[in-house]
Parts: sequence; C-alpha cells; structure tokens
Amino acid sequence: MTSRRPGAPDAARRPSRGSGDTPGERRARAGWLAAAGAVLLLGLALPALVPDGAAALLGGALYTALLHTVLMAAAPRLGPWTAAGTALAASWAVELFQVTGLPADLGEHSRLGRLVLGTTFDPSDLLGYALGAAAVLAAHHALRRRACGRTRERDRHPAGRFDAPEVK
Repeated sequence: MTSRRPGAPDAARRPSRGSGDTPGERRARAGWLAAAGAVLLLGLALPALVPDGAAALLGGALYTALLHTVLMAAAPRLGPWTAAGTALAASWAVELFQVTGLPADLGEHSRLGRLVLGTTFDPSDLLGYALGAAAVLAAHHALRRRACGRTRERDRHPAGRFDAPEVK
C-alpha cells in the first residue's frame, strides 16, 4: 500500500513533462506543421518566379526556415533562438557536406536526396541560410508578441470588444 498526501493531484490526470500532450502543445505542433507546409510550398514555387541570384538566396533562406518549423513542430518547448541556431547549423553542415561530393553522387540516384542534400557547394548559400534563420527568428518573435498582446488585451477587457463600466 502506498501513502498519498491529501490534496496531491492524481498522477493519471496530469500529463508527463515529455509527453507533449497538453492542448497548447498540440495547437503549437499543428501550427508549426502548417507553417512547415507553407514554407515547403513557397520553396517549391517562389524560386522559379524570381531572378536566378535572388532564387539562390531565397531557396537557402526557405530551406533553413523549413528546418526551423519542423524543429518547432517536433519540440514545441524549444526556444526560438535554439531552433533558429540549430536550423542554421544543420543548413551549414549540409552545405559543407557538399564539398565532399557525396551528395552529388547520392543525387544521381535519388531525387529526394538531391532536394534534401543538394549537389554542389556554393558559398553564397551560406548567406541565404543565415538570412533565413534571421527572418524566421524575426517572424517567430513578431507572432509571439502579437499573440501575447492579444492575451493581455483579453485579460484587460474580459467582457469582449467593448469596455464595460466597472461596478463599484
């Protein structure tokens, strides 16, 4: 028989820390997955619509943005700086891996490999990745500020969109 403190919450009712089963985390995952889908679609469509030089930078930026959104979907508790830094480091690692020539060899046999790893090293891609990390970090913070502002506004005006007179 185990003893239980009076008033202690039931272990079955509270989610474990690593489960990610809280409603807020589920909403965050869904939002980040939707963002990843949007970034993927932009990455497939936009580079064809802009000049070549801009397309290279845009493609790199969107690659890093996609990694950031996938990281945030996988781990919603991850901080935006950590996610952006990790996405940037992974992007740079993939680009530097291209120096070895292995991604080009893999790309000959797999279209997915070619899309994920690229084929040839281009130093300008490193700038594109950095721009993407900076842009997604700025967007993340802007959306967070907007969401926090709405929450604070609701707390100040719980009655709705109009100011109800206070009863004293």
